[in-house]
Amino acid sequence: MPSRAPFPRPCFVLACALLPWGAFAEDAKLEEHKVTAPSLQVPLNAANVSKSELSSLQPATSDSASLLRNVPGVSLYGAGAVSSLPVIHGLADDRLRIKVDGMDLIASCPNHMNPALSYLDPSNVGSLRVYAGISPVSVGGDSIGGSIVAETKAPEFATAGTGSLIKGEVGAFYRSNGDAFGGNLAATYATERFSLSYSAAAAQGDNYRSGGEFKTTAFTGRAGHTLPLDEVGSTAYETRNHALSFAFKGGPHLVEARLGYQDLPQQLYPNQRMDMLENTQQRVNVRYLGDFDWGSLEGRVYHEQIDHYMDFGPDKRFWYGTLSGPTEPDGSTCAPIGGGANSCAAGMPMYTASRNTGLTLKTNLALTDERALRLGVELQHYQLDDWWPPSGGGMWPDTFWNIRDGKRDRFGLFGEWEARLAPQWLMLAGLRFEQVSMNAGEVRGYSVASTAMGSQYTEANAFNGKDRARRDQNWDFAFLTRYSPSPIADFEVGLARKTRSPSLYERYTWSSWPMAATMNNFVGDGNGFVGNPDLKPEVAHTLSATLDWHTSDRSWTIKATPYLTEVQDYIDAVRRTSFTALRYNVLDYVNQSARLHGLDLSGTALLAKNGWGEWHLKGLLNYTRGENRTSGDDLYNIMPFNARISLTHKLNNWESAVEVQGVSAKEDVSEARNEIRTPGYGLLNLRTSYNWKRLRLDLGVENALDRRYYLPLGGAYLGQGRTMSMNTTTWPWGTAVPGMGRSYYLGVNYRY
Repeated sequence: MPSRAPFPRPCFVLACALLPWGAFAEDAKLEEHKVTAPSLQVPLNAANVSKSELSSLQPATSDSASLLRNVPGVSLYGAGAVSSLPVIHGLADDRLRIKVDGMDLIASCPNHMNPALSYLDPSNVGSLRVYAGISPVSVGGDSIGGSIVAETKAPEFATAGTGSLIKGEVGAFYRSNGDAFGGNLAATYATERFSLSYSAAAAQGDNYRSGGEFKTTAFTGRAGHTLPLDEVGSTAYETRNHALSFAFKGGPHLVEARLGYQDLPQQLYPNQRMDMLENTQQRVNVRYLGDFDWGSLEGRVYHEQIDHYMDFGPDKRFWYGTLSGPTEPDGSTCAPIGGGANSCAAGMPMYTASRNTGLTLKTNLALTDERALRLGVELQHYQLDDWWPPSGGGMWPDTFWNIRDGKRDRFGLFGEWEARLAPQWLMLAGLRFEQVSMNAGEVRGYSVASTAMGSQYTEANAFNGKDRARRDQNWDFAFLTRYSPSPIADFEVGLARKTRSPSLYERYTWSSWPMAATMNNFVGDGNGFVGNPDLKPEVAHTLSATLDWHTSDRSWTIKATPYLTEVQDYIDAVRRTSFTALRYNVLDYVNQSARLHGLDLSGTALLAKNGWGEWHLKGLLNYTRGENRTSGDDLYNIMPFNARISLTHKLNNWESAVEVQGVSAKEDVSEARNEIRTPGYGLLNLRTSYNWKRLRLDLGVENALDRRYYLPLGGAYLGQGRTMSMNTTTWPWGTAVPGMGRSYYLGVNYRY
């Protein structure tokens, strides 16, 4: 097994070396040097989650990705309680570029249980921006979908002449469904030049309940505990996050360093055959920003290390049937179930360790007041080991290496020109080159004997005999132009080519043995997947247009974005010939052709403003259609037609909202994956808040009518029972993951 490296000391030393430099810089405000440039770098189809919306949604969720739920074009793959995966126009996960404080974070898990946004607690989110259509090359790269840029709260400094600044906050929440609770705290000490901040957050919850029964029989597990008919197994979680930041400013210069640590003791998964029972992340992120008369310069270096562990959680360790293991997780003897034989599963530990180091250097040159040139270089070095120690049931005597010595290195260069060609015309054009180099070491199964289960011996030898080194040279471009014929209308059209190289898991997982293949599944459909070293990069061509019609004061707005994306060498999956008539199958990753098209429609309107307060109506509508043009099949996990309408009210410090969400039935499904159809549904959510000078109180209820519904992007329900037997699970194929029933929540936050 690879050794677990200590916290990255060289990066920490670099941070300490850089920080004092800022203290000797000339005393001036950074804001004095601003680049005057057009605004097309933020396209019309980009969206910021407002600070008021962040504040109102944070008490209702522990999943930072769910803060994007009101952004046009965005939906969410159901996963763990803090790890849902954002989808933009039908493209998700590795197909998106997601940056957290400028870092490109990668899910280091064969089930993608630790995606980038799972390391950011909602209470520490400072800003969220989504590029849902055409992403400028300066925020794109190694992706074919949109981009998400998440930032924690910016460093604060004391104002001139005030000496020092001391501030902070402490908060807590409770949610009735799943008995979830948690808290957060933050503290800042700052002078005019120096800022020191610390933040921490913790959250935990038990299994949630659906809006009504979804099972036909109760399940007896967890040493005889009976899960009620409405309890959704494997949805419990516990997570803890810490962040420490230092910042110095002086003159036009800012230097900051951020240290982060996550300890996640458990996050159970209702749509995976395993659960995450430990995940630790350590990260250091050092940034320099300088504003000058000619423009700005930004440099960043970061390092992240992850140690990840999976095994059966409590709801997957017990079932009716034959004894498969001698002990419970705590080492005690298995308890009989229903008066029969002992029935607890042996543990099946799986480990992942990764190291991720990156460097970026960007400059924004103000050529004139109406023209700007952006240049940048990016480097990333990523290492991954994925191994499974021996356990019982034929999974012995050796360690199974799923990926060994995996490496994925990126080198990128980009240039982007933006100009105002006439008073009513803006234009942006960018070009990006990336080289992605990948390789992996030799692998082995649980046994090197030729009689090992599942052809481990034969497939490992075949994999080891191949040349596994790959090098992709990828080109992207983006072109946007905006025409503003009047103060009440803007029209924007864009064309882009985007390229993404396969991930290590898509190229280098090698075993078709169902036990091993089902461990390599990013999407929760219950199938097993086998990698393909010969996969080509995906190349997407996207055409998008946006019409923004509004009043001059934006008291009402209507925005519409139709789009079309053609993907060459789209990485989809086909069934192996020996798995053609089963509900759950083993599939191979292959390159095919795909097309996605759709429409985002959103709007706001000020209904009234009087002595009773301000009344606003907000709405959005999303439609996406995805087709595999090679096979004629539908693409997997495409969100059906959906809409959301909110009536909001504000009176002084009191804010409230009534929200209705409607989702149509999912009928267009992937036949290759035996995707489960889901019925349509409607939900009602209510929330209100009051904000005093230092205290904020939030109250709300999600799914107020306690409707039973199933998550269209939640995958197959595998939350309890014997999940490792691919087609004889306790809960057989055909049940989608139920959504959460009625949940009341309370949030309190005190600022000092």
